[in-house]
Parts: sequence; C-alpha cells; structure tokens
Amino acid sequence: MARHHFHLQASWPGLRNDVGTIACEQLKTKISIPKEMDGPGVGTNPDEMLLGAAATCYIITLAAMMERSQLEKEGLSMSSEAIVDVTNGVFTYEEIIHRPVITLKESASAHEIELARKLAHKAESSCMISRAVQGNVNISLEETIQVGR
Repeated sequence: MARHHFHLQASWPGLRNDVGTIACEQLKTKISIPKEMDGPGVGTNPDEMLLGAAATCYIITLAAMMERSQLEKEGLSMSSEAIVDVTNGVFTYEEIIHRPVITLKESASAHEIELARKLAHKAESSCMISRAVQGNVNISLEETIQVGR
C-alpha cells in the first residue's frame, strides 16, 4: 500500500476580512473571503479551492481512463461550476457541475463515442475528490462528446 502525504502552511494575520496566505509545494497564493460573501475577494477562497480540487481530479482521471482505454482524442476541456447556498447565515456547498467537452478524432466510431460518454461518467465516480465529498456535495455532469473535423 502506498500512502502519499501533502502539506500546506497557512497564515491569517487578523480578523474576518483580512487577507491570508497558503503555501504548498506547487501552490502559493493569497486567500480571503470572496466578494460575493462580503469579503475582500483577494486571492482565492475555500469555495474556489474545492471546485478546483474536484475539477482537476475529474479531468485528470478522465484523461487517464481514456488513455488506458486507448480512446484517442483531439481535445479535452472543461468548465465547472459550484453552487453554494446561504440560508439564515449558514453556508452550504450544494453542488458541483462539471461540463467536460471531449473532442474525438474525425474517424471516431459510434462505439468510441459511446465509450467516451461512459468514461466521462465513470471518471466522476472514480475521482478521489468526488468520493471524498460524496454524500455531502452533489456532483453532476453535463458532458459534450463531439467529433473533430
């Protein structure tokens, strides 16, 4: 069994609307509460960080599954959206919507198009971030499978 350890250092200098910092091996940025939540909106925030973790985990998992399945692609891109509900001052991270766009080669068969669709869904349930938030945050897909020209 392999176990991987990741480390983060955080600093917060003051009160609610101050700006702090986080640093990992490959990520160093300022953090604050987003403007939408009456914060300063400097750097990133926990909402974006969770969305970023879910999106990067998903797209890397999907790319790896496509590679293992020998499904050739011309392109793979994605947009993702997070929905956070605020009711009576309680913030609830409700949903993440991934919108992957898989562009297959012009010669893609009907079987390859269906395989791309299946892998798009399988990647969501296989991603470790999706599994980590399962039961707390709904993750949905709105995939687009297209054939290049």
